[in-house]
Amino acid sequence: MNRGLRHTDSETGSLVHIASTTLFYWLLAPWFVESWYWLTAAAGIFAVVGLFKPVLSANCALLGVRYMGPTPTSTLASTAPLFAAAFGVLILGEHLTPPIIAGTVAIMAGCMLLAQRGGGRRMNWPLWALSLPLGAALFRSAGDVLTKIGMVETPSPIFAGLVSYNVSLLLAVAAYGLRRRTVPKLGRDGGAQWFVLAGVINGVSVLSLNAALQLGEVIVVIPLVASSPLVTLLLSLSLFRGEIITRQSLLAVLLVVPGVILIGWAR
Repeated sequence: MNRGLRHTDSETGSLVHIASTTLFYWLLAPWFVESWYWLTAAAGIFAVVGLFKPVLSANCALLGVRYMGPTPTSTLASTAPLFAAAFGVLILGEHLTPPIIAGTVAIMAGCMLLAQRGGGRRMNWPLWALSLPLGAALFRSAGDVLTKIGMVETPSPIFAGLVSYNVSLLLAVAAYGLRRRTVPKLGRDGGAQWFVLAGVINGVSVLSLNAALQLGEVIVVIPLVASSPLVTLLLSLSLFRGEIITRQSLLAVLLVVPGVILIGWAR
């Protein structure tokens, strides 16, 4: 997506990104979605998720970057496992164990270190701006919990993503239209191909996340998903040559990897 942003603004890119993910799920729907799914209460739950994830959570994150800068925003967004743990225990009745707690803390600490790699702005932003990245983390965790609840009745990760992203797409199109924006440029010059590719990859990742939520507990799945900055770092090092190994990134690896092992061993 960073390459796409060289050619267009984040709002246009986000719209193309969400539309591509939605199309990805529609292409899978004829083979994996039953007609009766649409008549279940789970369809309504997945639609509610689409009202704030990814549209609202992503916008909170973007506004956080605008007012606070990328480093504080990424750092505070790493608190998502805390919200997931709270929801998992209070709503789903899941049970925390010492290895899960230790692994979650280690992963969060590693992600915060990775977020600090580029340095940050001086803390001259308003106090209320803290609610933006924290809100993004809260909305993502709440969406994951509701998705798991919905899949108890309708165990279809693809249907969950299909409904949620259709609602999110409608909201994204409405917001884009209210700003009286022109139709997004879809040619190569507009960078749309990068957002389309990112949308398809996102569709696969959300499908994997939903499948993991269907099979496992929120307090286990979300901390493991939160370790994704480590994967991003490794891909950037190996494929794009866009990162430099520092003591901070090495320390992050030494925190995240054992954290993942602890959580996996605990289950």
